[in-house]
Amino acid sequence: MSTRDFIEKDYYGALGVPQGADAAEIKKAYRKLAQELHPDKNPGNAEAESRFKEVSEAYDVLSDPKRRGEYDEARRLFGAGGAGARAGFPGGGGFPGGGQTFDFGDLFNAGAAGGAGAGARGASGPGGLGDLLGGLFGGAGGGARARSQAASGPARGQDVETEATLSFEEAVLGVTVPLRMQSPGSCPTCAGSGAKPGTSPHTCPVCSGAGVTSRSQGAFAFSEPCRNCRGTGSVVDDPCPTCSGSGITSQTRTITVRIPAGVRDGQRIRLAGKGAPGRRGGPAGDLFVVVHVSEHALFGRKDDDLTLTVPISFAEAALGTTLTVPTLDGTVSLKVPAGTASGRTLRVRGRGVPAKGRTGDLLVTLDVAVPVRLTPAERKLIEQLAEEMDEDPRPQITAALQAGGER
Repeated sequence: MSTRDFIEKDYYGALGVPQGADAAEIKKAYRKLAQELHPDKNPGNAEAESRFKEVSEAYDVLSDPKRRGEYDEARRLFGAGGAGARAGFPGGGGFPGGGQTFDFGDLFNAGAAGGAGAGARGASGPGGLGDLLGGLFGGAGGGARARSQAASGPARGQDVETEATLSFEEAVLGVTVPLRMQSPGSCPTCAGSGAKPGTSPHTCPVCSGAGVTSRSQGAFAFSEPCRNCRGTGSVVDDPCPTCSGSGITSQTRTITVRIPAGVRDGQRIRLAGKGAPGRRGGPAGDLFVVVHVSEHALFGRKDDDLTLTVPISFAEAALGTTLTVPTLDGTVSLKVPAGTASGRTLRVRGRGVPAKGRTGDLLVTLDVAVPVRLTPAERKLIEQLAEEMDEDPRPQITAALQAGGER
């Protein structure tokens, strides 16, 4: 990605967020658009595919604080939408006294997109004063040569995002799933060369493989990408019929991915090197999997603990009992003390969600079930029990009522 892209492309507009949006707003907007525009949901829709790529490119930049800072700075210096980028110096729209317009995009190299230039922007750093002066005063290479080298050299593959829906058990315990994805990849017909099988690209005769050409304008020398080879340094006479000479095709592939235990609903998992293949021997991009977790009929989840509600009878709550309760990987025995109140939660340690360095617990909440229908014999027994029991179940309420009556 070149500095020209930074100047001319409105990444905030692509995601529909304001320039001051925080990371959470950007992520939320991207996830919504990515789901709507994903190729799997829009098969054969070229417009949706193009928009999906635009949204992905915008998120790649704005989700990275360093690259977002470089983008914002480029837009601030040279103006949004490329208008400022092509403006001349003061004095007749060009150099002082020269009357010639200069394209600022040729002053910078494309290191920003690949993470190059990790250090501060100094006099010799990428995009710094060294590049600026090199492009202005006799620098036949300048930014255009750097872009040419980036275009013709190894390039990292694109990051790819997909979704996976897991059952509650799979999310807690971990699972291996096959994922079917559609993403750009090296053309199988020409092996990424762009040339028709049996032929091969040859060195560009105009730029001699440099990828840039130079021209003089008075006292200044300007360099620009070679128009004959489009900055690649090589020419394809017979383009590959499959990829039309680009070396890249959209491919459907299935990969097997291990989802770790304990993932949460909505979690975004990064799998390094599992994205789109790199070009010309470059490394593959990363794969991001957004996980959706189905609800369970019995269990819930609170952080790394599992939750379970178990009904018990009045007799079990009053006298105490031992229950057999389910877990996700078997059963456990749970002792209920005599006199247990409805709503009390008992903890079964180590039977929750696996996490780093520990495993959560199972939280069992007891719910005393009140019978809805009673036989005559049952009603009589309960009435006898009520007569025998003289303990006040609500002493605080009784005391308050008595105090109010005395006044």
